[in-house]
Amino acid sequence: MKDFTEEEAFEKMTAWCSTAERCRSEVSEKLQRWSVSYAIINKVIERLIDGGYIDEERYCRAFIRDKYRLEKWGKQKIAKALYVKRIPQHIFNTQWDVIDNDEYQSILHKLLQSKRKSIHANDDKSLNEKLIRFALSRGYDYNDIRQHLDISNELEENEWEM
Repeated sequence: MKDFTEEEAFEKMTAWCSTAERCRSEVSEKLQRWSVSYAIINKVIERLIDGGYIDEERYCRAFIRDKYRLEKWGKQKIAKALYVKRIPQHIFNTQWDVIDNDEYQSILHKLLQSKRKSIHANDDKSLNEKLIRFALSRGYDYNDIRQHLDISNELEENEWEM
């Protein structure tokens, strides 16, 4: 692999960051794959932040908006993905206002209705259990899911919480 100078790494990262929102960890991982030294990585990241190429809050807003609108992810799955990307919790906790609650609930409702058509179940309890597992795997909260399903008291709330 070629040894990159700080200037070469910075130029490549400015071009890459210009194509889409990026966070520190993505830039750092890419530079590490290129075997760039940690000292240069830190300098390049600081220059990218100073130049406005990296903005964690802007990245977080775009990530949240894209994941819930395009991927139909729930808040819990989005939060876990941001944690994996090493976005500080205080940053993404302030960005949840990007999600319109009515739109969020509408997406969950449509997701459940669509999945309901493809599930084969013998009874309503089995159907609801499968829908709940599906929605939980997509990162939705049990209380939000419950609002969209006819759930009898047979299903205990603590049975589904993660």
